[in-house]
Amino acid sequence: MSPFDPDWAHGPEPSGSLYEDAVWVAALLAIDPVGLGGISIRSWSGPVRDLYLANLKKLYPAAAAFKKMPLHIGDDRMLGGLDLPATLAAGRPVLSKGLIAECDGGILLLAMAERLSAETAARVCAVMDTQIDAQQRPVAFAVIALDEGCDADEAIPAALQERLAFTLAATGLPGDVAWPSAEVIETARQSLPSVQAGDEPLGQICALCEMLGIGSMRAALFALRAARAAAALLGKPAIDNADINLACRLVLAPRATQMPTMPDDAQPEDQTAAEQQASPEQSEPHTEREEPLQDRVADAEKTVLPPALLAALAAGTGPKRLARGAGKSGDKVSLLRGRPRGTRRGDLRGGARLSVLDTLRAAAPWQALRQRDTTGRKLIIRSEDFRIKIYKEAAETVAIFVVDASGSAAVNRLAEAKGAVQLLLAQCYVRRNQVALLAFRGRAAECLLPPTSALARAKRALAALPGGGPTPLATGIQAGRQLAEAEKRKGRAPFLVMLTDGGANIGRDGKAGRAAAAEDALAAAKLCRAAQISAVVVDTSPRRQAFVARLADAMGARYAPLPYADPARLTRIVEQQGGWRASSAA
Repeated sequence: MSPFDPDWAHGPEPSGSLYEDAVWVAALLAIDPVGLGGISIRSWSGPVRDLYLANLKKLYPAAAAFKKMPLHIGDDRMLGGLDLPATLAAGRPVLSKGLIAECDGGILLLAMAERLSAETAARVCAVMDTQIDAQQRPVAFAVIALDEGCDADEAIPAALQERLAFTLAATGLPGDVAWPSAEVIETARQSLPSVQAGDEPLGQICALCEMLGIGSMRAALFALRAARAAAALLGKPAIDNADINLACRLVLAPRATQMPTMPDDAQPEDQTAAEQQASPEQSEPHTEREEPLQDRVADAEKTVLPPALLAALAAGTGPKRLARGAGKSGDKVSLLRGRPRGTRRGDLRGGARLSVLDTLRAAAPWQALRQRDTTGRKLIIRSEDFRIKIYKEAAETVAIFVVDASGSAAVNRLAEAKGAVQLLLAQCYVRRNQVALLAFRGRAAECLLPPTSALARAKRALAALPGGGPTPLATGIQAGRQLAEAEKRKGRAPFLVMLTDGGANIGRDGKAGRAAAAEDALAAAKLCRAAQISAVVVDTSPRRQAFVARLADAMGARYAPLPYADPARLTRIVEQQGGWRASSAA
C-alpha cells in the first residue's frame, strides 16, 4: 500500500471532484515533469490559486527552481546572451545564463500566458522539444501556464497548449484535500522507470482519442505517461484499468471535441452467409481476443468525461478544434512605433532608433583586436556594430464578406450581411479598419464593395446588392482569397467571412454539376488555408449542412451554423475570431 492513499484513490471509478483532480495533476507532474510537459491553469489570481501553487511547489526538492517569466521578456534574458560587464572586464566574450536555463530541473511559471506572443511561445516550445537551450546546454523543465483570460477566445498559444498534458480550471476550488508528501513523490519518481505498460493500454487510449475526436498523438502519449505515473504513485508494478481511466479523464477529457460513439458491433451487410454460419469453434477464439479490449474501452468512456463536459459536447459548446494554418498575419515590423520586438543590425537613417546596450554588446568582443590598430581610445565602435530597435505594429484589418447571393433565400442572407457590414462600418472611424463585400451567383463573383470605411459609399453598394441564380461557390472562394492576398501585399490583415448554404452547383470552369462543383469548392478552400488567411464560414441553411462543415475544415476556418443569424451575432463572431480589432494607431 502506498503512503499516498486518500479515500478517492481507490477503485476504477474516481469521484471526479475538481480539486481532487487538481491534486492528482500536481502529483503526476511532480513524478514525471519533463514527460508530461506541464499544466495550463485557467484562473484569475487569488488565494485559491496561490495556495495550489504553494502546495505544488512542496512536491519538488528544495533545490528545484521555480522561476516566473515576465510577459515581455527579451531573448537575451530568456535564452541567455552576452554578459556585457563581464565581457568588457575580461576582454573576451562571456555568456550569461538565460531564465530557461535557470529552470533546469524545476518549473517555468508563465503569468498571463494568454497574452504570450507566438514568438516567445515558440522559443519556449523549441527548448521543451529539444531539451537544449540556445547555448547548446542541456535543460529540462516543466511549464505552468497561468491563463487569466476573461472569455473562451482568450487562450494561451496553441503550440504551447499542445505540449502541456493537463488543463485545469482553478476558480472556486476548495483546499481541504490531502496532498502527498515530497518523500512519497520522490519514491514514485524513482520507481517510475520500472512500471510496465504494454501495447494493449496504448491501444485503449488511442481508441478513446478517436472516439473523442482528438487528433494529436501527443495527447495519447501524455495519457500513457500519466497512467504510468499514477501506477508508480500507488506502488503498482504495472498500469491497470483504473490508472488508464484516471489518466484519460485528466488528459483527454479537456481535449475532447465530440461526443464519444462506440463502433457498431453489427456485422457488415455484405458478409456472406457462409461467414455468418461459421462454427462456434472458429469464431469463439476471436471473440475472446476482442471482447476484453472493447469492454475496457467502454468502461473508460464512462469515466473519462465529466457530466458537465458531456452536456457541453452534446450541446455543441465544448472545446473547439484549433484552426489549422492559423498564423500571425496581422502584424508588421516597424522602426518607429509599436511593441518592442528586439533589435537588428542596421543604420540610423529613416528615423531608426539606436539600441545603445545592444550596440555595446555587439562591439565588446572586438575591442581587444581593434585596439591593436588604434591607440588612445578605450572603446571603439564601428558602423557594423549598430543595432537598431524594431517594433511590432498591428496591421490594419480588412473584414471581407463573401456572400452567397444565389437562390430564392438570397434576400434573407443578404439582409443579414448588409446589417453586419453596416454595424462594422459604424466603428471604422474609431478603429481605422475597413470592410469589403463580395457576392457570387450565376457563374461569376463580383466585388460590390472594395475595402473602404466610407459609410455613404458602403450603404449605396449594399442597397443595390442583387440575388438569384445558381451557386458558383468555388469562384466565390477564389475571389475572396485573391482579394485577401491583395490586401496582404498592401500590409493589411485580411479576414474572410463566408456566408453560404453549401449548395454548390457550378464548377470553377463555369459548367453545371454538383459533384464537380463541390470538389472545386474544397480545392479553393484548401488554397485559402495554404495562404494562411483567417476565416469564418457561416452556414446559412435552415439545417446544419455537413458539406459546409467540411468546407470550413478545409479552409482552416471556424464553422458557425447560424440558420437565422442576426447582424449583431455575425458581428460578435468576427470580433471573437480576431478579424476585427483596433488598430495600434488608433
